[in-house]
This record gives sequence, C-alpha cells and structure tokens, in this order.
Amino acid sequence: MSGLLAYGAYLPYHRLQRKAVAAALGGRGGSGVRTVASFDEDTTSLGVEAARIALRGRAAASGPRQVYFATTAPGYLDKTNATAIHAALGLDESVLAVDMVGSVRSGVGALLAASAATEPTLVVLSDIRTGLPGGADERDGGDGAAALLVGPGTPDAPVLAEILANASATEEFLDRWRVPGDDHSRVWEERFGESVYVPLADRAFADLLKQVDLTPDQVDHLIVTGLHARSVASFTRRAGVRPDAVVDGLAKTVGNTGTAHAGLLLADTLDRAGAGKTIVVVVLADGVTAVALRTTEALPEHRAAVSVAAQIAGGRDTLRYADFLNWRGRLVTEPPRRPDPDAYAAPPAGRNADWKYGFTGSRCDECGTRHLPPARVCRACGVVDHMTPQRLADIHGTVATFTIDRLAFTPSPPLVAVVIDIDGGGRFKCELTDVDPDSVAIGDRVEMTFRKVNTARGIHNYFWKARPVRAAGSTEGLEA
Repeated sequence: MSGLLAYGAYLPYHRLQRKAVAAALGGRGGSGVRTVASFDEDTTSLGVEAARIALRGRAAASGPRQVYFATTAPGYLDKTNATAIHAALGLDESVLAVDMVGSVRSGVGALLAASAATEPTLVVLSDIRTGLPGGADERDGGDGAAALLVGPGTPDAPVLAEILANASATEEFLDRWRVPGDDHSRVWEERFGESVYVPLADRAFADLLKQVDLTPDQVDHLIVTGLHARSVASFTRRAGVRPDAVVDGLAKTVGNTGTAHAGLLLADTLDRAGAGKTIVVVVLADGVTAVALRTTEALPEHRAAVSVAAQIAGGRDTLRYADFLNWRGRLVTEPPRRPDPDAYAAPPAGRNADWKYGFTGSRCDECGTRHLPPARVCRACGVVDHMTPQRLADIHGTVATFTIDRLAFTPSPPLVAVVIDIDGGGRFKCELTDVDPDSVAIGDRVEMTFRKVNTARGIHNYFWKARPVRAAGSTEGLEA
C-alpha cells in the first residue's frame, strides 16, 4: 500500500491582529489574527521546521529518498532552495532535492508527483503571503508550512492515510498573477473567477467520487482551499457533503497560507481524525485538483509530533503593524549606525555545511566530550582526530545563563542572547527567538530552530537559533 507515511505542519510564533491594521490605516481590518513569519524566517526555514516535525523520531532508513519543495515565494531564483532543506535535515547526498515553485498549484502538483513515486518522497509546502498595505492579500493571508512524506508502507513505517485517487480539471484563464520583479499579486474581478472555478470544481469533485465509488454524504472530512475565497465558499456550499464534514479553513486563527494551506488543513485533520475515515482535499488554483485519502488503523499511534492546534494556541498576538511592515520591507526605517553584515563566503560554508546547516557537532571517541562546533582536537583529553560526528538539531537544552541586550541591532529588539547546556553534554551560545524577553529565566527548556540570520549581497545566511520548547498538544480523535 502506498500513501501518507508521516506529516507535520509549522506555524510561526507571531500573530498580527487584523484590527491592528484597521487602527493604523482606517477602514475595516476584519476579525481574528493571521500568522506572521518572523524577520529571521523565510519559506525555506518554515519548510525545514515543518519537515522536522514530520520526520521526528523516524529512522534514517525509512526517511525520504526525494525532496520536493513548493512555494510561491522562494528565497532564491536560479538556485535550488530544496538543497538547504536537504542539508538542514541531514539527509544523505544520494537524496534528490528539487524545487517546484511559482504558483499555488505547484503544491498539489508536488503531492501528486510524490504519490506516483516508488520510494519515500518528502513534499514540503511553504508560503509567506502578503500584499499591499490594507489590501485583502495582506489581511487574509497567513504564513506557514506543511510537510508530507509519501511512499509505500512497511511494517516499521506504515501508511497513515492511503491515497485513493485524484482528479483534475485544468483551464487557462487569468485569475491571479505576478510578473517577475513585482512585489504583490494582481487579481481579476471576483465574479469572473467564480464563474470559472466553480464548474471546474464540480467536475473534478464528481470525477473523484466516481473513481472511489462514493457519494458526497459519505465523505467524512472535506477540505476546500484556494486563494479565491468566493469560489471556495461557493463550491463548499454546493458540494453536498454533511455540514459537520466541512473542515474549518482556519481563516480566523491562521489566514490563508497559499501553497501550504492544503497540507496545513490536512495535517490539522489528521491530528484528530479517526481510523477508516475518508478525507477529500479540493484545491482551487489555476484549475482544480481533488485528492481522496482514507485513514488507516496506524494513524492514531503515529500522529505528528506537534499538532496544529497546539501551535495555534501557542502563538503571540502582540505584533505591531509597523513591525510587520518593517519585516516585509514595506516600511523603510533608519538603519542602525553599525557596519553592514558581511556576506558569508561559499568555500568555508561548503566545508562546514554539516555544522552550518545540519547543526552537527562532534563527540570525542576517547572521553566522550561533545564539541560545538565540531573540532579535531578534544579540549578535554587532547586527542587528535578521534571524533564521531553527532547531529544535535533535535536535542533539547537548558538555559544556563542569558543576557537581554537592548543595544545590539535586531529587527525585533531587544536581542536575547543565551548560553544553553545541550542534553547529553556540550554548551552553546546563540540567540533565543520566539520568546517574550520578560519571561526568560535560567533553567528554561529550549530546542533548536533553523533560521535566516541575515541577508547580505543577496546571500541568505542560514544557521540555528534556540527557542522555547513547543508543546505537542492534544491528539484526541474527532470521532466518537
């Protein structure tokens, strides 16, 4: 049986209250909040975090043999972004890593390509959604990522949800577009988009149900998503499923995460769905694609390490609108009077890729001392070249001491510098992110997170920071 082997989703810590937009610009900002990627996050780092949740505790032998990365907002053009995800996950060099970028439809395309593969394939869907200040894209968007491991099941790595069938309806029409160099998308009049999307959705949905021999009322969970909200709502009303089968689109608590949204809603559903349930995902994006899945008995014992609900509950909604605009580059403020950051050089970064991207230290074979960064000479016993590489990205630590620095430059002042004791040995100094500075204390438990430290000369400098440990959250089933 081939299907979904593991899944995970990642939501950033920060939230923007929509009423804050209205307070700054006037008009109606709407209710609820949207997720906001921090100044040190991009679609690559979001994708890494989702993939880490999906693969947590999984043996390397049952890990992915391919990585497909889909987004509308890649960190690089003319360079593969998926290779940074590959490196951060510590995957073997034989694992293929490729991008599928440019449109929301690329996300469901990556999933279907993975479902046809004969070996485990990791599909990483990530997006940072924004638009002009005060516009619908800014208000209704959200930032986040999802990761789905797809492939044939084994006794050690069972299928959690079998992919039963898929159906598509494709048509060329102009609904939403952005040419290279634009910093926001343009959208055609909504009634036109609805007149095209809804008939396409009707046909794709009917084709899918015919393939799996089901009627609409037999669908247990219906996920409908797309950036054309009017068409999504219209099709959902006419789909014919039971009202309790319609999955909440998380508009009030997350926003629409574009390419990632279908995966995010699927992850949220799998966090709570029972075994033997039929899930249908319908994606409206430059056409319509529908996918049917059925959960297995293995799902309740193999849910994601951190639930979507726990991440929604764990966010902080005090982000100022001015900071949001600054992080998005739409509000240019006086820069700090300090030297600009240096761009990292490719040769030393290449030589130290396991440390820089994979957070791989070393342990002395003679005395067991752990070194961060890795070293050739043991600082404890002095032996040379008797070291074993050790990946530390998934190991927790404890805050040994910290400093709240109100003078150091950071786009989100103040800067919190911590010294952490890694579980099992080793001490590391780094920045603490996703935290209320007033709540930091010695003894706090932290975990590592992959971030974009800075960008200089067009080069993104990725490395690791610490953040407070995220709670796993409830995994109680939806079904009685």
